[in-house]
Amino acid sequence: MNAGRLPGHRERHELHGITLVVDTDGPEIYIGRCDDITDSEVVLLDVDVHRDGEDGRSKADYVERAAQVGTWVKHSMVSLPRRRVASIRRLGDL
Repeated sequence: MNAGRLPGHRERHELHGITLVVDTDGPEIYIGRCDDITDSEVVLLDVDVHRDGEDGRSKADYVERAAQVGTWVKHSMVSLPRRRVASIRRLGDL
């Protein structure tokens, strides 16, 4: 079995089903439910995305507000190249 994967989840990543905050090396930050994380990509479902400075809010401001009141789904699925991912955190840990 691959490290970080759970049996019974069709070999999905252990964070499968958990709402994550995925920050990128660019201005975008994503919040969505983890479908899978592999060496090459992060796949999120029911995703909201924010660009730094959008609506006068920084990435940190956006995440803080999302942790308090939730998010709006803007995309049903997003696949991010792993090389663009700066960090991955559970929204519930904030």
